[in-house]
Amino acid sequence: MNSDFIVAVHALVFLNHKQSVVSSEALAENVCTNAARVRKIMAPLKRAGLVETREGNEGGYRFSGDAAQTNLASVAEALGVRFVEARWHSGSADKKCLVASGMAGIMDDIFADLDAGCLERLERITVGSIDKRIFGNGSAVPKSA
Repeated sequence: MNSDFIVAVHALVFLNHKQSVVSSEALAENVCTNAARVRKIMAPLKRAGLVETREGNEGGYRFSGDAAQTNLASVAEALGVRFVEARWHSGSADKKCLVASGMAGIMDDIFADLDAGCLERLERITVGSIDKRIFGNGSAVPKSA
């Protein structure tokens, strides 16, 4: 996982709270990053229908979803985020040893399963639940069913 997911969730919660069009500069100031990064991260959120944009002097972003229904798994999906992944593999498929030749595939399966578990958990956390937690009206992380 990279920090784009964190920026996106922060921006969506802020936009939901503001209930108005907010410039990339104002979003960047609230998130504590730069406006170019905000615009890069917001583009896939717009394609996913999570935000709307307005151009011009009064331009910026507006949250377009239902905060109670917009879960963090949909944010991750819009960004193409993987929470658990291996960028390096031990062994080699060319080795005669079954451990050395098979470990990468096994680990990929384990990481895919862990990633799916993260997404299942994020389906239960919404932009609205985070807003409620920030403003003292609830818990952002619902208990498991």
